Amino acid sequence: MAANVEANVRPEYDEELQKIADYVLDYRIKSQEALDTARNCLMDTLGCGLLALRFPECTKHLGPLVEGTAVPHGARVPGTSFRLDPVKAAWDIGCIIRWLDYNDTWLAAEWGHPSDNLGGILAVADHLSQKRLAEGKAPLTMRDVLENMIMAHEIQGVIALENSFNRVGLDHVVLVKVATTAVVAKLMGADRDQLLAALSHAWVDGQSLRTYRHAPNAGSRKSWAAGDATSRGVRLADIALKGEMGIPGVLSAPQWGFYDVLFSKTNRDQKLKDERQRKFSFSQEYGTYVMENILFKISFPAEFHSQTACEAAVQLHPQVKDRLDEIDRIVITTHESAIRIISKVGELANPADRDHCLQYMTAVPLIFGNLVAEHYEDGFHEANPIIDELREKMEVVEDERYTRDYLEADKRSIANAVQVFFKDGSKTEQVAVEYPVGHRRRRVEGIPLLEEKFKANLATRFPSGRCQKIFDLCKKQRQLEATPVNEFMALFVI
Repeated sequence: MAANVEANVRPEYDEELQKIADYVLDYRIKSQEALDTARNCLMDTLGCGLLALRFPECTKHLGPLVEGTAVPHGARVPGTSFRLDPVKAAWDIGCIIRWLDYNDTWLAAEWGHPSDNLGGILAVADHLSQKRLAEGKAPLTMRDVLENMIMAHEIQGVIALENSFNRVGLDHVVLVKVATTAVVAKLMGADRDQLLAALSHAWVDGQSLRTYRHAPNAGSRKSWAAGDATSRGVRLADIALKGEMGIPGVLSAPQWGFYDVLFSKTNRDQKLKDERQRKFSFSQEYGTYVMENILFKISFPAEFHSQTACEAAVQLHPQVKDRLDEIDRIVITTHESAIRIISKVGELANPADRDHCLQYMTAVPLIFGNLVAEHYEDGFHEANPIIDELREKMEVVEDERYTRDYLEADKRSIANAVQVFFKDGSKTEQVAVEYPVGHRRRRVEGIPLLEEKFKANLATRFPSGRCQKIFDLCKKQRQLEATPVNEFMALFVI
């Protein structure tokens, strides 16, 4: 064959896609811990979305693209009166979930927030349930929602364990798009070929850059990027269900595939010579591990790498609140990922910039004893110049043990320590917190606090009777699982 002629032999689907498809179609959820954690995750995620509705910069994005559009069997957006097509409903639900940076987190080689996938799952499940009822069929139940949450968490989280997209400049929402595509395609009735086709389109899409998460370009796109990704997953699943052909070698195709085009920088950085290492690496099969080990943001609406720093700062608040003008320096001891992602100096341009600044998120609870979403707003920042004064006195240093323990599979710590030094030579103790209250190791302590967080968030949107009805249902595992999705979603309509 001539050297300039390309062999047109269509390959089998990449193995990585086949494993996702087989997991989604064949795996059966048996872990009661995973189901119970998914129930708590559902509560927390919806509560975060309801709280975000207090912020006009979020709500301006919500609703139909064409005002007054009527959608038969439209999916509901919790906390609103909107009934939208599943793609826009997924966008809106995903947007409110992620807006305040308060929903769950997964930390590994890649980071992310697997509950972002709930946007697509809820939108599709609500629409399909209403449609089935209209056709005289049984609706989907909340058990279906919980199982698909577990699977979406698992797909996003297992891929993230050993594969860093941020190191090649790609945003983690690529994994939201892939995970949502897989589970909603299944919900919509996809067979194996259709599911593989949908997944291939999720990977072949142009992927988001991380530019909007980092100085000096950090901005509010990071608050709706996951909504965009989960809605794209719904759209791609719908396209595949209509019979659109897939791209079997989307990852592995020489020169044109995802690995060569978008993932090869990792190999140059790490100087990997083995051709087999120019692809994703996996340390375990898909199961229920991610949901069982998910990290909840219980205490603070803050980027997760800073959660333990905030806890430490709250503990130090009584010792420093009356001596703020006496502070000489503040030392934050942390891990490498926090330094790479959220350590910033200089002016912070907007709320999205502030909630990704380790120094800002430590200074506020040192001064005020707490950190809430309103503390990131422009007016609060402008009214309290002491925040930036303390930021300028902060030193951020890495503890190599913190970095190692962050990556250890049996630890997955997210450690920070804070110590304050005063001008007269005195100092506070160093307060170190290695595992935040939302960690699996602190579940017994954390879940009651998560429930209180959910109650408080419900109360921002609904009258007390409705709040109690929703909370009581969400507390009862069997009753919740048996509830039709359409009935559950109706509880959240304004």
